[in-house]
Amino acid sequence: MTFAVIKTGGKQYKVAANDVIKIEKLDAEAGDLVTFDQVLMVGDTIGAPLVEGALVAAELVETRKQKTVIIFKKRRRHNSRRRNGHRQLLSTVRITEILTGGAKPAAKAAAKADKSAAASEKAPAKKAETKAKAEAPAKATEAKAAAFKDDVKLIGGVGPALEKKLHAAGVTSLKQIADWTAEDVAKMDEVLNFKGRIEREEWVEQAKELIAGKPPRAKADKE
Repeated sequence: MTFAVIKTGGKQYKVAANDVIKIEKLDAEAGDLVTFDQVLMVGDTIGAPLVEGALVAAELVETRKQKTVIIFKKRRRHNSRRRNGHRQLLSTVRITEILTGGAKPAAKAAAKADKSAAASEKAPAKKAETKAKAEAPAKATEAKAAAFKDDVKLIGGVGPALEKKLHAAGVTSLKQIADWTAEDVAKMDEVLNFKGRIEREEWVEQAKELIAGKPPRAKADKE
């Protein structure tokens, strides 16, 4: 089976047709055809540094955030601690073709172009219908957002006792929690001695969902 070594996002990947790999985020949508022209090796042919005329084509499957990586820094004897969380955006792609000699993935590109052209022709006729369908859920979401109750106890696991502690720390609304940065989360986690609970229970995400009008998540007994 022919394989290739490509470079993207500052990293190198060995790939073959139908391989599925995760790479640095690409500026494309699911189903789009993407190409990699930084091909370092194809089979026994090694580039100098790139293989001339080589190209690797792939289909973008999805782009999503990965699991949280915890970054913890501590300075001995200085009572200094810093805890941050990071979720990297990665794109998942499926390798479709490994091309050489200047060949291009013309078939798929042409098929996609034809599909886009057909969609463009139908667009004017369905513009009014599409607009009406698009506005309906948007209006419903706006109504839910306008009617939401800004109460920190709506966050799963937060009860009257914990609400008092939050108020004492100056946190009185969901909007404040929704705007927290990783540094704010670490600071509040230390103030309340939560040992990572805020991030584990995704308070910031819950607050944003509640503000958007989504129902509260089901959680364990509230404190």
